[in-house]
This record gives sequence, structure tokens and C-alpha cells, in this order.
Amino acid sequence: MSFKKEIERRRTFGIISHPDAGKTTLTEKLLLFGGAIQEAGAVKNNKIKKTATSDFMEIERQRGISVATSVLAFIYKDKKINILDTPGHKDFAEDTFRTLTAVDSVIVVIDVAKGVEEQTVKLVEVCQMRKIPMLVFINKLDREGQDAFDLLDELEQKLGLSVTPLSFPIGMGYDFKGIYNIYEKNINLFSGDSKKNIEETIAFDDIESPELEKIIGTKAAENLRSNLELVWGVYPDFDKDLYLKGEQQPVFFGSALNNFGVRELLDCFIEIAPSPKSKMAEERLVNADEKSLTGFVFKIHANMDPKHRDRLAFVKVVSGTFERNKPYLHVRLDKNLKFSSPNAFFAEKKEIVDISYPGDIVGLHDTGNFKIGDTLTEGEVLHYKGIPSFSPEHFRYINNADPMKSKQLNKGIDQLMDEGVAQLFTLEMNGRKVIGTVGALQFEVIQYRLEHEYGAKCSYENFPVYKACWIGTENRKSEEFKEFIRVKQKFLAKDKRGQLVFLADSQFSLQMAQQKYPSVKLYFTSEFE
Repeated sequence: MSFKKEIERRRTFGIISHPDAGKTTLTEKLLLFGGAIQEAGAVKNNKIKKTATSDFMEIERQRGISVATSVLAFIYKDKKINILDTPGHKDFAEDTFRTLTAVDSVIVVIDVAKGVEEQTVKLVEVCQMRKIPMLVFINKLDREGQDAFDLLDELEQKLGLSVTPLSFPIGMGYDFKGIYNIYEKNINLFSGDSKKNIEETIAFDDIESPELEKIIGTKAAENLRSNLELVWGVYPDFDKDLYLKGEQQPVFFGSALNNFGVRELLDCFIEIAPSPKSKMAEERLVNADEKSLTGFVFKIHANMDPKHRDRLAFVKVVSGTFERNKPYLHVRLDKNLKFSSPNAFFAEKKEIVDISYPGDIVGLHDTGNFKIGDTLTEGEVLHYKGIPSFSPEHFRYINNADPMKSKQLNKGIDQLMDEGVAQLFTLEMNGRKVIGTVGALQFEVIQYRLEHEYGAKCSYENFPVYKACWIGTENRKSEEFKEFIRVKQKFLAKDKRGQLVFLADSQFSLQMAQQKYPSVKLYFTSEFE
């Protein structure tokens, strides 16, 4: 198959939502259609022993939540599909933001009863900022929920989307009969039998036909006709170009748990979703079909396999092909590296691949060479932007609870910080280590992983900080800057990359510092140059 064809058949997308909207379940069902798994593991905790394929960290299994982005790939109708399943929990939002730099499009999952929730709003804003094409899946239709039109209004008002339904529910909750597929003009009847992997569909071109009453009953038929009239009257026709520009969002309805409406979503998705696109680097725009390789690290995961304690860097291939055993330039370190066993993923199963194309995600075994945001090329110096660290919201001193294990503790902290689980600040005054996280749950995850993966125990101590601000590099010679450093000395720290950070202890002291030292620029993300 030619290089261009390989690019065209790839679809790399992320699934985002508020926790519990059914994101992991939807991921599983998509894999089921791709024939990648035989039986979907329910994501309900404790009820069923088999856990979801995409949750491989021990702490995820215990909690029933996804805390790390996992990468899954399968082939469906000759299209190569790469799914990035993201954590919904807000404490892990930073991982999700970073993952959104590696996708070409997104599926947003909405719970029919809860509608648009706060985490969805944040994530959709990031997608709109980057003009990522979005497709909406309204989930859990077999439960009582909001009226379909109210939900569509909510998507427009709360998220600022311009929606067009491509399927429409027939009833809901107890009287849920099925779905009319506007895109393919057929009816998919709901039997409520979750053991069936795939429900039958009935082709239905003419909804005025009296056959409709026979299939779904008189009342449901009348409702469907009047609803569809409204849909056709109110919402614009689906326009693929607008969707690809991120200006129109198609909406599907279904129930992922019962495997319902998922095939329609997938069939339409592989037809309309974009294949890998060009990406802007600091130096220039890089097109997917360029011959030489470029790619960037958007995630690092230590200890994916408890037996081997390995570290994997996830690289998104942007252009060219990634070949096994071929040397590539690591731009930040300015040295050539060769990879003898690049991995392709399927949750826990990894396979060694000889060649990967744009849109693919490759896992590289890493001995500590990589940081998030690093670029690999065939010699050109390129930097992909847009993977910043955010200012943490929670801060604690980290103390060693077992003096015999200080080496393990330092190694563990070092690697977990490279992974982007949290940020490490070292105080200038006394060299004490402070960990900053976006969410409080991360402290637990760090403690758990240090103990179980590195054999090191740590304890925390409160450290009252309001915000961490990176200090700009301009005017460092000025008297004002020197005075700022002298006065604020006990609030200064260095981050992992050695950048100077001001740890403001309250909103008031942050405002005072900004007023008193106007030439000292303070930034809330680490990418401020």
C-alpha cells in the first residue's frame, strides 16, 4: 500500500467527557466492533471481576476510574483506528490536555440524564481553541433522561457548539424503542438484550410509510415523525467541510453499555473523520505526507509492565515513517538514538512494529532520555509547541519516610515527574522538595506508586502556597528584579528544568508582588517564551 494511502486510512482520535458519562465503556464497545476484544469488561466496580481493557494500572482497578491515558488500536473496515482514552477525573485533566495535542479529532460523550457537566466544558474549550473536529455521542438512552431537544439546546448554549443530529432516539428510558439513523436512513430497534453484540437494523427510506406503525407502534411512530420534522426544520444539514474545520458538530444517540447506537457512530465516524493532518511547529508547518520523520512525545508512562519496571515514551508520528532500528535525532539532547523494539499498543498487549505511519502512536522504551514535549526528527531541528505544564493548585512538602531508601525515593520522584503526574519544585533557601499537583487525588497516586513500583515510602506535610508562577527571563539585570529576588527569597524555587518559580502564599501577596515589581513578569504556564 502506498504511503499516501496509509495516511488516508488512519483515524486518530480521543474520547473526552466528565467522569462517569461512559467514556471507558464506549471505548470498549468500539474495540468490540473492531474485533479487538471478544467480550467487553463492564466498568462497574466490584460487580464483575473482569475490568475494562483500557485500565491497566492497579490503582485504576481498585477505584474503577481511569487515571492515565491509554492508547488502543484496531482495524475496522480497512481503516486503522487509534483511540486515546483519556481520564475524565478532573484531578488528571493535565494528562487529558496533553493528549489532545496528539489527536486529529474527538468524540465527546454526554450523559443523557446529567447533560453537559463542568469537566466537559473545559475540555471542549481546549478542542475549540485548537479547532479539533468534534462528534458528540449522547449516552445511556436506556435510562430516563432529558428530552433530546433540550440536550441539543444545552450543547449549543453551554458549549457553544453548532450541532446537527445524525441519529434520533425513538422514546427514552422505559419506552426506548430504538434509534432512527438520519445519516443512513434506517431504523435500529432496541431489544434490551445486552448479551447481543450487535443489534439488527431495518432499512427505512420513507418514514411516512404505514410500515413504521407496525414496527414501533402508532404513538411512537407519530412522535418520531414530528420530531424528525422539527430536526429537519431547525438544524442545518450535515456539512463535512464545516465539521472538519471544527465549525459543526454531528450528534449521535445511543447506549454504550447495551452496545446500542455504537456501530452507527463508528460507521459514520470512519467515513467523515479526518486522517492525520499537518501540525504547526515553532519553525514551520509540517505536513503529514512529508517523507522524513517528525514526531513528539506527549506522554511518558513508567512501569506499564510490573514484571519489567520499564518506562515508555508515547510518540505521535506527525510526518514520514518511523522505522525500527533507524537512528533519529533527539532534538533537545542533540543526539541520535536508535530503537530496537518500538511498540504498538492494545492496552496491556504490546507488539513490536517495524514501521509506523503518520497518526500512529509508537511506544519507545526509555532509560530517561525523554521528557514530555520532546521532538524526534531525521536531522531537522523542530519543536512542537502546545504541551505546557500548568500552574498546580495543591502543594505539599514530600518527606522520606524510610531513610534507607532515599535513592529509590529520588529515582521514583524523578521518573514520576518526567511522566507529568505532578511537578517538583526545589526551594532555593533550603533545598526542600515540594510537589505541586493539579488535583488532590494525585498525591495518593504518587504515594501508592512510589511504594509499589519503587519500594520507597514518603509522607507529606502541608505547604501553604496559593499559586506557582514562572518568572520571566526579561530584565533579569534590573535593580527591581534583584530586589524582588532578595525580598521574596523564601518563596522562590526551581522547577525540574531549572526555571525559576515564585510560590505565592496567597492571592493578595501575588497581586502585591505584581503591583510592586511591575517589570518582573509572572506566568501561569511553563511555556511562556
